[in-house]
Amino acid sequence: MRSVPTWALVSSGCAPVFLIMGWLVAASLRGHPYDAAAQTISVLAAPGNSGSWVMTVAFIAVGFCHLLTAWGLRPAATAGRTALAAGGVSALAVAVVPAPNSGGSLSHGSVTAVGFTVLAAWPVLAARAGTAAPWALRPLPSLGATAVMAVGAAWFLVELHLNGVAGTAERAVTTLQSVWPFVVVLSCLRGSPRDAYPS
Repeated sequence: MRSVPTWALVSSGCAPVFLIMGWLVAASLRGHPYDAAAQTISVLAAPGNSGSWVMTVAFIAVGFCHLLTAWGLRPAATAGRTALAAGGVSALAVAVVPAPNSGGSLSHGSVTAVGFTVLAAWPVLAARAGTAAPWALRPLPSLGATAVMAVGAAWFLVELHLNGVAGTAERAVTTLQSVWPFVVVLSCLRGSPRDAYPS
C-alpha cells in the first residue's frame, strides 16, 4: 500500500477549518440580517455583502485543499481521488459563480449540485478491498461515509424546498464532506510504512 505524504494531513485538515471559519467570519461581517439556520453558505458569498470576499476566499482555499489532498492520497483508488479533485474544482467554481443576493441561479445551483454529488461519491469510489487497506479506505467505512453524506444532501434539498433549516442541513453535510478526507489521510498515516515510498 502506497504511502501518503505528511503534507496531505495539512491540506486535508485545513479544509474544514477554512470552511467553518469562512462562514463564521463572513456572517459576522455581513451588513444585512442573516439567518444561519435557514440561509445557505453561498448567500454569504453573494456580491454586495461586506463579508462576501471572506466566504469567496474560503471556497477557493477549500478547493485547493481538496485538490492537494487528492494528489497526495495515493493509497485511494483512482476513481475516488478523481472525484475528490472534482469536488475541489467545484468549490473553486462556486467562488467564480456566486449565488445572487436574492432569488435562485441555475448556474450556481448546477455547480453546487455537482460538488455535493462528487464529494458524496468519492469515499466509496476511493475504497480498497483487503486487510492491507487503511481502515477509512475499506469498503464498509467508505460506503457508510457516502451513505451519510447522501442522506445529508437529501435532507438539505428537502429543507431548501420547504424553506426550512436549509442552512443547518447544508452546514452539517459540508462539514462532514470537508472532514472525511482528513479522516482518510489520518488512517493512511497510521498504517504500516513498510511499503511506503518517499513523498
